[in-house]
Amino acid sequence: MGKKITVRSAKGAIKLEKSDKYVALKTKTHSFSEKEKSIEKKARQNLGGFEVVELKKKGDGLDKELDKLRKKNTVNVGSHIYHVEGSDKPIVPTGEIFIVFHEGTNEEEQLIVLDEYHLELVERRNENRVIAKVTPLSSNPLKVAAAMESYPLVKLAEPDLDIPLDEYAFFEPEDHLYEHQWHLQNPGFVVDFNRRLKKGADSKVVDAWKRLDSFGSENIKLGIIDNGFDLSHPDFEGKIVDPYDLWNRSSHVLQGDPVFTHGTPCASVAIAGLNGSGIVGSAPKARFVPISGTSFDWRATEEMFKYCTDNNLDIVSCSWGSTDPRFDLNSIKKDAISKAAKEGRNGKGLVICYAAGNEGLDYINFYAAHPDVIAVGACTSQDEHATYSNQGRELDIVAPSNGDWPITAARAWWDEGVGSEFGNFKYWRDGQNRSPQHKHFGGTSSACPLVAGICALVLSANPDLTAKQVKEVLCRTADKIGDPSEYDDQGHSKKFGYGRVNADRAVAEAIRMRDGVETTPTNEMTVEDMIKMGRGIFRFNVQSQKPEGFGVQIGAFAKYGNVLIQVEKLQKKFSLPIIVSINELNGITVYKIVVGAFVEKRDADELKKQMKEAGVAGFVRNFKDLLV
Repeated sequence: MGKKITVRSAKGAIKLEKSDKYVALKTKTHSFSEKEKSIEKKARQNLGGFEVVELKKKGDGLDKELDKLRKKNTVNVGSHIYHVEGSDKPIVPTGEIFIVFHEGTNEEEQLIVLDEYHLELVERRNENRVIAKVTPLSSNPLKVAAAMESYPLVKLAEPDLDIPLDEYAFFEPEDHLYEHQWHLQNPGFVVDFNRRLKKGADSKVVDAWKRLDSFGSENIKLGIIDNGFDLSHPDFEGKIVDPYDLWNRSSHVLQGDPVFTHGTPCASVAIAGLNGSGIVGSAPKARFVPISGTSFDWRATEEMFKYCTDNNLDIVSCSWGSTDPRFDLNSIKKDAISKAAKEGRNGKGLVICYAAGNEGLDYINFYAAHPDVIAVGACTSQDEHATYSNQGRELDIVAPSNGDWPITAARAWWDEGVGSEFGNFKYWRDGQNRSPQHKHFGGTSSACPLVAGICALVLSANPDLTAKQVKEVLCRTADKIGDPSEYDDQGHSKKFGYGRVNADRAVAEAIRMRDGVETTPTNEMTVEDMIKMGRGIFRFNVQSQKPEGFGVQIGAFAKYGNVLIQVEKLQKKFSLPIIVSINELNGITVYKIVVGAFVEKRDADELKKQMKEAGVAGFVRNFKDLLV
């Protein structure tokens, strides 16, 4: 490794090391000739708009060789490649820098700062936030950003970095793979292999088709953002509309690169058509929009979601992301996702599904953790948690995938498979060659498009639902699997989210909401029962509370329905005033629930003991602190 440099990321400062053998080139032809004498080999076709190549000269000779390449007529930009210490994942600076100036800094002062570092203003986001890019007179964008951090007028200078994103699928031959689409309707066994499954451990898609009396609507446009789409595959015949490649910014989608095969099986799980052969997706009538070219840089993030909204997509599925804590999403990426989730579908919102990830972590893919997306984890053919599936409080739902027995998905014609020394084992877990155009598949990569297809069925039943409502319907109608102790008072589990997706119940709920069918609550029903039905009438006795005195806070909640549930339980158990404080936290409304209102702190301390004995955890809270 070469020289080290510290840069700012969404998670704070990270230390990068300059690669001593790889460089990034942005060429006029989008592809650098392998005949170039200084190049050992191509390493990656697209990363931040660059081509990553390995140079023949390593170490100290790398800088001089890169300078020579920069002078060639075919090269627009040449850049060093970086790595995080202890990782071989390549990182390339795109040349843009996100700059936040201190409040009170005027536009003229900001332009002086940009001029001092020889930066070109690209875009102004608001009065204090700008995006600038380096020019031929600028230093390395990482050095510029690091230097700007100490400038008195600059609050933040974050260089845009692109990294290869993880594709969430399992390809290892030791995985238990499965056959014949049990994830749609699980019969309890594999039809051509001696393997017992758990009957009914499935997504209830077949039941949803029966309820709809169709396979969904042809008016639904479902996008898959990924790499490696075999657009000639029979399962996609007659379904493809508005294809787009983010790397070459055209409708000519990259195909045939053995490094990229992931998009084909992912897409098939969601939208494989009814053609009498192959497999069937969970939404076989939906139209397929392949969007090729994943990227971590903010321009690509904005571009991919803008393409979805501009082309009126209803749903998009993303089986990729990052769980490296040094590369969380910055505000630009978060805003791009929020904008699409709220403004897509003519204001109803683009339904965005993200895979939780396969690292077996206790937190999920940073993209999936975004509050405006549907975060999808995986469960198995035994209705158990798939051990590889990341878990956490942001997880919304799980869907059947491998971990016990895999599913069947489409295979790109150039997919080389794994373990070729075992013959067909490279595509099929048990070695049986069921189809030359299909293979076993799994991971949260499979679970995510399965849920995306179910969202298409939900919108087929009720196209007026907002993206937020679709997410709520899925969570509200999910089946609780696993040990009941896994779920908290709000019905959420870190392993299973709100449960295993149930397409039939979700479609039924969408139809009920479409038809305006009212369900009359009975006196015996709890507030929780009513909220689960999406209906209820509640009596309020609202009084303002002065910021004086003490109580016992039991928690903070983001969903108002959960507030009602907790207030009802606490009132019944303690017969004391319940105070609810409403605040904004990072753009999200948060409700803090406090039991009791006492002048003296010792009375709140006594209540805390009583609550603990009753099995309710809490802490003493001074009301004046609730305003913070």
